[in-house]
Amino acid sequence: MTRRATLQHAEATLDDPALGEALAQAAAFGRLSNDDIRAMRETRRRKLAAGVTAALALAVGVGLWQQGGIAPEASLTEHYETQRGQKLSVHLADGSTLQLDGATSLDVTLGKDQRHAVLQKGEAYFDIAHQPTRPFTVEAGGSRTQVLGTAFDIDLAHRDVKLAVYRGAVRFGSQASKQGVTVRAGWRSHLTNGIASDPTPFDARQQDWRQDWLDTDEMRLGDLVETLNRRGGTVIAAPPPALADQMLTGRFKLDSSEQLPGAIGSVYGFTLEHQGQNLRLVPTADSDTKTSSR
Repeated sequence: MTRRATLQHAEATLDDPALGEALAQAAAFGRLSNDDIRAMRETRRRKLAAGVTAALALAVGVGLWQQGGIAPEASLTEHYETQRGQKLSVHLADGSTLQLDGATSLDVTLGKDQRHAVLQKGEAYFDIAHQPTRPFTVEAGGSRTQVLGTAFDIDLAHRDVKLAVYRGAVRFGSQASKQGVTVRAGWRSHLTNGIASDPTPFDARQQDWRQDWLDTDEMRLGDLVETLNRRGGTVIAAPPPALADQMLTGRFKLDSSEQLPGAIGSVYGFTLEHQGQNLRLVPTADSDTKTSSR
C-alpha cells in the first residue's frame, strides 16, 4: 500500500469506520479511484437516511398508539332492504343468518365488542351465532332485544313490536327502560306503548311466514293487512278503525292477498272491494246500505 493510500485509509477509518473497512478490503485488489470513494460515500449516506426515516416513523407510530391516536378498525354497517313480494336471506360475517320478509328494511353493524341491528320496517327472522364476548342487540320501533346466540322473529307492526323465540332465550323490552321480560324458546311477547307483555306460549315447530303460513293468534286485522301487503300483489288499503282493531284467531296459508281477506270476511263482517288500483275492506253493514241505495 502506498503512503497516500495509507493516509486515505487512516482518515476514512477515523471519519467513517465502514468506509475504512471497505478501503482496506479494496487495497488488496489495487488502488481505488476518487469515483469509487464517492460512490461508497453516497451508498453510505442513503443507508443512514433510510435508517433515520424508519426510526422516526416507528417513534411517531408508538407515540400515536400510546395516546390513542391510532384508532381500531371502524365497524362497518350494512343495509339490507326488500321490496313488496321479495324475500331475502343474508349470511353475516359472524356466522349469523337473517331472513327478511317483503317490504323490510334493516341495518346491521358488526363491531369488535358487540353486534347491533336496527329494523326500520317489516319483519325479519334472526338466527344469531353464539358469541359470549359479542352480544347481539336488535332495536325496532322503540323495542330492544338482547341475545348471545338464539333464533327469533321480530315483526315491526303499525302499533306494536312482536317477538317470537324459536331457540334459546332473549331479553325483550323498551329502549327507554332497563325493565323487560325474558322470553324463551316456544314463547312470544309484544311491546305496546313501551311495555313488554308477559310471554305466552306458541308452537315453534309450526311453519311460519318463511313457508307462507301465518298464525293470527292475537293479531289485529289491520296488522294482517300490513302483513299481506308485504307479500306483493294488489295493495290493500288500511281498513277503517272499526275493522282494523278486530282480533283474529287461526292459521292461514298466505297464497294470495285477495283470497285470504275474502275468505275470512264473512266471519269478521266485511267484504273486499276494488278501489281504483287497490283493494279495500268494507264493513258488511256499509256494504248492505250502499247496495240498497242503488
